[in-house]
Amino acid sequence: MTSSKVELPGDVKTDAATLMASLHLMPSPVPNPEIKYTKIFINNEWQDSDSGKVFPTYNPATAEKICDVQEADKADVERAVKAARVAFALGSPWRRMDASDRGRLLAKLADLVERDSAYLATLESLNSGKPFLTALFVDLQGTIKTLRYFAGWADKIHGVTIPVDGEYFTMTRNEPIGVCGQIIPWNFPLMMMAWKLGPALSCGNTVILKPAEQTPLTALYIASLIKEAGFPAGVVNILPGYGPTAGAAIASHTAIDKVAFTGSTEVGKLIQEAAGKSNLKRVTLELGGKSPNIIFADADLELAVEQAHQGVFFNSGQCCTAGSRIFVQEPIYEEFVRRSVERASRKVVGSPFDPATEQGPQISGEQQQRIMELVASGVREGAKLECGGKVCVGKGFFVEPTVFSNVTDNMRIAKEEIFGPVQQIMKFQTLEEVIERANATEYGLAAAVFTTDINKAMTVSTALQAGTVWINCYNALSCQSPFGGFKMSGNGRELGEIGLREYSEVKTITMKMSGKNS
Repeated sequence: MTSSKVELPGDVKTDAATLMASLHLMPSPVPNPEIKYTKIFINNEWQDSDSGKVFPTYNPATAEKICDVQEADKADVERAVKAARVAFALGSPWRRMDASDRGRLLAKLADLVERDSAYLATLESLNSGKPFLTALFVDLQGTIKTLRYFAGWADKIHGVTIPVDGEYFTMTRNEPIGVCGQIIPWNFPLMMMAWKLGPALSCGNTVILKPAEQTPLTALYIASLIKEAGFPAGVVNILPGYGPTAGAAIASHTAIDKVAFTGSTEVGKLIQEAAGKSNLKRVTLELGGKSPNIIFADADLELAVEQAHQGVFFNSGQCCTAGSRIFVQEPIYEEFVRRSVERASRKVVGSPFDPATEQGPQISGEQQQRIMELVASGVREGAKLECGGKVCVGKGFFVEPTVFSNVTDNMRIAKEEIFGPVQQIMKFQTLEEVIERANATEYGLAAAVFTTDINKAMTVSTALQAGTVWINCYNALSCQSPFGGFKMSGNGRELGEIGLREYSEVKTITMKMSGKNS
């Protein structure tokens, strides 16, 4: 058991958010949270890694180590696979459990997450750097809603009867795939865990989940809640570790039936290759993006500026859906740039535990360095740096909110996923032109269009090559709606009823009969 210090702001500010917190009208983080779980979770037991190795996890707001965590590798994946296969065996408590009871367990897990939401939000902020209030009101609420949504589906996943020709009775069954490997990213650790666990468990699968090495702490705490909720041993196993070792072992293991991954396109290719070379396991990939956000001259300018700002800068720009290619129609271009610069310049960057903070740190020094390299490339290639563009002075991995204008499509900042607080604003003239330019990318995760003309909105939204298109809004995600990408932004869909299909196999059963009647 270890503890980690939460540095609360010492000075009293006069802004409304801080005053509300001081009056106890706003939830507060847990001071000096105890880090309760740092071991591997296999078969409902806390275990040391087979190798005895540990790895450090850090607070990105201070660059200080929080604690050491047991490092899972290939041998630990092997142990987890054995536990998961036993839990999935015919006749096991999990396989014989009523579907409604699976739903009850998921609902219980959601209740426990809600009970401990202040602690979990504190831990998420400490380990990932995102503002506490964002973690509490966005990440935790999204996690709870997703678990409850899929809890409700557990006893509603069913097949159909089919009126085939001949003297036969035919039906289908939706059956769980088996053991599912799940590898989640560091930008939304809790929500991505719920996106993966919810449908997998609702369908009756067993799971081996690897959290990102940068952010293992909330996943390990959720493991304790899974046990408390009453899930049978071996149904969920949590293995903190590194991608090239634990992640690669999951992707290539022949006794794992499906792998789901959220992360970079580069790693997604490696996972799909490993799945193909091993046992052709089912693969779901939610990968990178370079999403276009199209602002027409007739748009509500105030709304468009704010939504475009949030679409890039939310979560310190560390979003796969970030609307980082902003196309603004020529008549309003200069005014849009002016307002965007003003909005970015007043963004509050600081401690995740200061209620006034809008933007926390980047996840690591490595990520901070990559962002600055891309910012420098934008300057070299001729884009106009309107504001920001520097590392913030002091501890931690902070980057100033940055805005570029006069960006052209061939620049690196217009083509590569930056994953940081950097906004690129480009100019366009016609509808046909902007559709062609918006689609001229290897990615296809998300897109947006801002206009007051419904015909224009529908024309553009149906023409864009993206899995999700928002009209006059951005990042409007919900657990009821499917999410996933076109092209190199991934395979398959998560969330919604369609997300359940990624975790079930359809079996056709045909029985010979006589005397068939309609």
